[in-house]
Amino acid sequence: MSDREPREATGTAQPARNASAFPSTAQFEAFYKEFTPTLVGFLIRQGARLAIATEVAQETMIKVFRKWEEIDNPQAWARRVASRELVRYVSRAEADLCEEVPEPSPLLSSPDAAAAWEQQQDLLRLLADLPPRQRQIMAWKYDGHSPSEIAEELGISSETVRASLLKARRVLAARLQQREEREDR
Repeated sequence: MSDREPREATGTAQPARNASAFPSTAQFEAFYKEFTPTLVGFLIRQGARLAIATEVAQETMIKVFRKWEEIDNPQAWARRVASRELVRYVSRAEADLCEEVPEPSPLLSSPDAAAAWEQQQDLLRLLADLPPRQRQIMAWKYDGHSPSEIAEELGISSETVRASLLKARRVLAARLQQREEREDR
């Protein structure tokens, strides 16, 4: 099986693995410590609240660990799996009647990380009104991926990615301009 398509749980019992069947943990631990906060931010930029983003990131990292020896590009694989899991989570979640108070998270490495997260709230409010696909593409772009890389990871054409980026940027620019005009009054 390729790292392009994560295998979903089938509900059938899996044979127990002995300790030697698990991947070595040193490389995974380094990856986990370095990449998990990035993955949480990626999910937040897609519209997840911090608590949901950390939960989805944690579940994703468990899946990464289980497939560690098979995955060629763990960052891209984790982003794909986390994006899909976020969509599943949102589609089965009931609407919240009130905002959830952000809780401290052990996945944020320091108080400075929390301050940086708070500074991104303005961007997140702007992104929140974009359609889900545009939010997803903007999250990949924000993480430094090119349109062709995004297209490959999401299984869509580069033209679709570029068109979504253009539409999203136009909407965001118009909202920023409206805000500036209100502030100037």
